[in-house]
Amino acid sequence: MRLRSPHDREIFRLAVPALGALAAEPLYLLVDTAIVGHLGRSQLAALGIAAAILGGVFAIFNFLQYGMTAQVARAGGAGETAIARRLGAQAVWLSLAFGIAVSALLAIFAEPLVALMGGEGQAADYAVTYVRIAAVGFPAAFLALGGQGYLRGISDLRTPLLIVIAGNALNVVLEVLFVYGFGWGIEGSAWGTAIAQLGMGAAFVFVILRGLRAGEARPRLQLARRVLWLGKWIFLRTSALMGSFVLAGAVATRFGEASIGAHQIAFQLFIFLALVLDSVAIAGQIIVGRELGAGRTERAYAAGERMIWLSVAAGGAFALVMLALGGVLPRIFTGDAAVLDETALLWPLFALMQPLNGAVFALDGVLIGASDGPYLAVSMVIAFVVCALVLLASLAGDWGIRGVWAALVILIAVRLVLMAARFRRGRWLVTGWA
Repeated sequence: MRLRSPHDREIFRLAVPALGALAAEPLYLLVDTAIVGHLGRSQLAALGIAAAILGGVFAIFNFLQYGMTAQVARAGGAGETAIARRLGAQAVWLSLAFGIAVSALLAIFAEPLVALMGGEGQAADYAVTYVRIAAVGFPAAFLALGGQGYLRGISDLRTPLLIVIAGNALNVVLEVLFVYGFGWGIEGSAWGTAIAQLGMGAAFVFVILRGLRAGEARPRLQLARRVLWLGKWIFLRTSALMGSFVLAGAVATRFGEASIGAHQIAFQLFIFLALVLDSVAIAGQIIVGRELGAGRTERAYAAGERMIWLSVAAGGAFALVMLALGGVLPRIFTGDAAVLDETALLWPLFALMQPLNGAVFALDGVLIGASDGPYLAVSMVIAFVVCALVLLASLAGDWGIRGVWAALVILIAVRLVLMAARFRRGRWLVTGWA
């Protein structure tokens, strides 16, 4: 990797504020984990189950964000600024519709979903309660997804950063107040997150509508269909990805409360680091979409290649930090000896997969920016099948938490091989808006 590149300045100009917003997002669950983890093992296990359900459902709808960014950036690169603004209105309508529907389904099916994850006894009761309360904030959380996607597409990454920081600060205050001040326990944690999400959603809607001109806020079926065309492939890709994580959580649950507690700690840190690495992928979505919209394929390829190497280097740094802090970080979330023992078993795999994560997330951003949805979906389904087979073998062979995380490493490795091959062949370099 070269020490300098002509693309570095713009990559960092976009990635740094994206890093702030992305790093702040998983703090919702990290704060939950730190607070709930000290309430007891059953509460921590319940949070692990609820987080797997909510995180999986929420993540598979990230096409509202990623698909919007790619389409808005491409429209801007092609000089279609009016279309880009109208796409912002579609972000609000689509996000609200999906958010309300998903919220209702979660409230109705909370019990069978928790049972499907292997939850039992008091941990299951806590998990059902958490899911139903958290569902209240889902429509607003979806609005935040679509709003961020639009604002990133027009290269405004400062506004999402400010809104997300404010939302996280409110979340911390409310959780401490509700859990420790009012003594609401795990219910207080769920209510704090839901209320903070409602505030964030309202802020994004206000910002988007303020920037539209007369007549641009109404629904437009043609533009919505365009977003949903790319969105359906990203939906399939993310469904397969989160299916891998949900299956991993279900297998970990069946190894006992200590295993799912350890998995919850490592997985939330995994998501935190993944989203930090994904800041470069956000820059990839914006730059690649804009350059291809303007017909500049050589710049799109060169910028994409640079972002891959930068993300690998960041992943390597994270691996070193995680290895060095392996005996310290888990104790922030729990003092339970059994959970800490299980965490120690998975920790080397969790740490050493970070450079692979860096390459995969950067490639993901480049191909999303190019609207290469069909390939992203097919390659992810293949990786899911391989990961699922290893997870089932782990359960049958009683490999424990190490087997679960070995399967996740294999998931990332398969994705890397398939997407790197696609990038090198250059078939994703499709130009123009139409």
